[in-house]
Amino acid sequence: MDSPAPPRLQLGGRALSVVGRARIYVCGVTPYDVTHLGHASTFVWVDAVDRVLRRLGVQVEVCRNVTDVDDVLFDAAAKAGAHYDRFAAVQQFHFERDMDALGVRRPAFEPRAHTFVPQVMALAAALLDAGAAYEAAGSVYFRGASLPGACGLSALDARALLDENGGRTDDPAKQDPLDQAVWQASAEGEPSWPSPWGPGRPGWHAECTAMALSTFGASVDLHAGGADLRFPHHAYESAQAEAATGVTPFARSWMHVGTVRLDGAKMAKSTGNLVFVSDLLARTSGPVVRTLLLDRHYADGWDFQEDALDRAADRLDSLRVAADRPGRGGAGASAVLDALVDDLDVPRALDVAIETGGPAARELLAVLGL
Repeated sequence: MDSPAPPRLQLGGRALSVVGRARIYVCGVTPYDVTHLGHASTFVWVDAVDRVLRRLGVQVEVCRNVTDVDDVLFDAAAKAGAHYDRFAAVQQFHFERDMDALGVRRPAFEPRAHTFVPQVMALAAALLDAGAAYEAAGSVYFRGASLPGACGLSALDARALLDENGGRTDDPAKQDPLDQAVWQASAEGEPSWPSPWGPGRPGWHAECTAMALSTFGASVDLHAGGADLRFPHHAYESAQAEAATGVTPFARSWMHVGTVRLDGAKMAKSTGNLVFVSDLLARTSGPVVRTLLLDRHYADGWDFQEDALDRAADRLDSLRVAADRPGRGGAGASAVLDALVDDLDVPRALDVAIETGGPAARELLAVLGL
């Protein structure tokens, strides 16, 4: 009798079918402050995807970049009186310590933007050759006027989102406010590298495009990041990749992790509306914080409340107690895995594991890294 086919992970109603290896790219941090809960949510969920795929027998490679060439990093370093690269290195150390405490495994690839400047230049040249970009005033701009319609946005809404994310829509060198710099002429005092178009530096979206293409080639199996990156960052990143390579889609599937809010507002470094992981870890354990982040649907936005940590601790305690019970055979463990492959339904998997106990609970503890 033929063996049954292993279950496939379903994300957003679509099966993530993988032949060989699963290539996952996730937008990492801009290292100018320690990790807040919104950042942690994305990286814990990507780690959960990694672990579930591995449980299904899939070879997984995760690439998580470091955006260490960016306006906000330059500004933070200047305020701290430090050189931007040293400042970023210290912040990256704190970030990695937080990730270790949350049980997030180190990615297979961790490219840093400042080491991929030649690749960004190559991307700019490819986009120029394809007619998808143009040179002006020492910069190379990607043509973005068509992106809002492709993303279901009005040009006005798209421009507002760009303005919120450093899109420089008022740059007089642009042919259209929605065009974005692949290569940006450096202002006085900013880091710069020599290029065919003059001294400058990579644009934000182009950094991720170049790092993803350099690491995995023309496409990825899963692209992950916070829901707030859907536009403009992910839209421009994928459009640039597709224009440069001619391969579509750039990402076979997307995972946009829901926004974490505090007092009804999105957690953001720019507003100081933050809950830091290091502060939570001073009060509780990494597995409790991990349970807090995973015990919900990954795409749902949610509000952090102080008593949520206590509820997560109770939930994890119940799972561990259940794991010590004899349980009811392997059916419960199969039901747990079925829940996980069904759009990463961790709450249902937890309910099944706690009720069934034994192998089911031990399976969930192992798969989710709790």
